[in-house]
Amino acid sequence: MATSKDSLKDRLSRYKQITISVMGRKSGRRISIPVWFVVESDELHLLPVAGSESQWYKNLLKNPSIGIEARGVEAELRAVPVTGPNAVKAVVEKFREKYGAEDVKKYYSGLDAAVLVKLE
Repeated sequence: MATSKDSLKDRLSRYKQITISVMGRKSGRRISIPVWFVVESDELHLLPVAGSESQWYKNLLKNPSIGIEARGVEAELRAVPVTGPNAVKAVVEKFREKYGAEDVKKYYSGLDAAVLVKLE
């Protein structure tokens, strides 16, 4: 029998966009945002479009709980901020490979932070 994480990983392998939900650091309410992502084995990589200035990224710094939803399959996981320049650069490269360098350049202005979510 497949676990929800198996079916989540299965869906992540097929889609280009997921919805994440984070707890608002001021409002205390759940906030949902559609985002691009890259999956590598049991790791989900997220890149905030405005880098460390992205509101959802700032919310995660206060409360690292993150909801991941991919077409009806949901999981509540823990997010780990990634701020080391080389680590962030590696995530940016993964995004360029998946979505194309032009689109990454067009949509992402802050490339100083990324987020890692373990899918296990």
